[in-house]
Amino acid sequence: MTTTEARAARLSPPSASDLFRVDDLLTDDDRLIRDTVRAMVRERVLPIIGEHFEAGTFPAELIRETGRLGLLGMHLTGYGCAGTTAVAYGVACEELEAGDSGLRSFVSVQGSLAMFPIHAYGSEEQKQRFLPEMAAGTRIGCFGLTEPDAGSDPGSMRTTATRDGGGWVLNGTKMWITNGSVADVAVVWARTDEGVRGFLVERGIPGFTTSDIRHKLSLRASVTSELHFDSVALPESAMLPGVSGMRGPLSCLNEARYGIAWGAMGAARACFEAALEYSKARRMLDGPIARFQITQAKLASMATSLVQGRLIAHRLGTLKDAGALHPVQVSLAKRANVRAAVEVAREARTILGANGITLEYPVMRHMNNLESVLTYEGTEEIHTLIIGKAITGEDAFS
Repeated sequence: MTTTEARAARLSPPSASDLFRVDDLLTDDDRLIRDTVRAMVRERVLPIIGEHFEAGTFPAELIRETGRLGLLGMHLTGYGCAGTTAVAYGVACEELEAGDSGLRSFVSVQGSLAMFPIHAYGSEEQKQRFLPEMAAGTRIGCFGLTEPDAGSDPGSMRTTATRDGGGWVLNGTKMWITNGSVADVAVVWARTDEGVRGFLVERGIPGFTTSDIRHKLSLRASVTSELHFDSVALPESAMLPGVSGMRGPLSCLNEARYGIAWGAMGAARACFEAALEYSKARRMLDGPIARFQITQAKLASMATSLVQGRLIAHRLGTLKDAGALHPVQVSLAKRANVRAAVEVAREARTILGANGITLEYPVMRHMNNLESVLTYEGTEEIHTLIIGKAITGEDAFS
């Protein structure tokens, strides 16, 4: 493209869903990833996701597809992982969640919650054994931290691992675990006499069972399970040797929250685009409802939220790539972008009217999913207090 052509492109009207040309901040590699994942979502996800949501099933046929595209653990290096930038990973999360939060959750749990702790804290033998197959999508992982009585306060976990000769015995229950019953390996965090430690618990080991959580009204196209450990005997080699204490699981949560800050904007964009298209096609009083001032006000508010959220996400990514990311910035981005996405989805539903509650359109599906996204990986209230502590220096948790 010549200088004149580039200038003309910059002066052309921006797209409705990218009024500040945030995409211009992306590199050529970022755009290639964006376009590749967007095409996969359009061709492979959108035609089937409504049926899976209604049936309460996960589209397992997409697992190998995400592995083939290099999306699993894509921000990690070596061991079959793509080694992309944080921004590129964020772009992929945005496009995946434009399809469905359940799909982005699968990729996020696999890469940020299961593969990341093995990559960061595992032994070389653990990395070689698990990561290549997990990157390919031939081995699935899950992350066991939340418990029935320890959600927003993971430090109160009751799951324990006690020394027994040359190994460990694991007892306890984990709840609200994405991928739980389909996982080949669970990264489980437990109390020990040495502090909180992570353990790799493989499917089929005696005493380890799972049960799925049914009757969900959100994240229906996602597997959500309980993990049960009844005197599970583990060898010493099952423990992650590189970390002890809450720093381990909390660092994993920050990785996942990062992807959520991007992904939520994908869901918001999908809702906005559906509402915009509908407003142009739906006619009332001899014209499209897009001409109504109230409709335009709603669309303008949604477009503004998209700009703000995508700028926050991109800045978060550049900070992460520069090695300058602070956890409070992740909390702010997760809190702000998910809340904005929830509001965009609700506003979009009003434009679609009664049609907005059907699976013919993606809005209600995204709106229901975002209610879970608002809660998991740290509730809105928890992130509010994290930001409050950073601002005031006063700890509301003590």
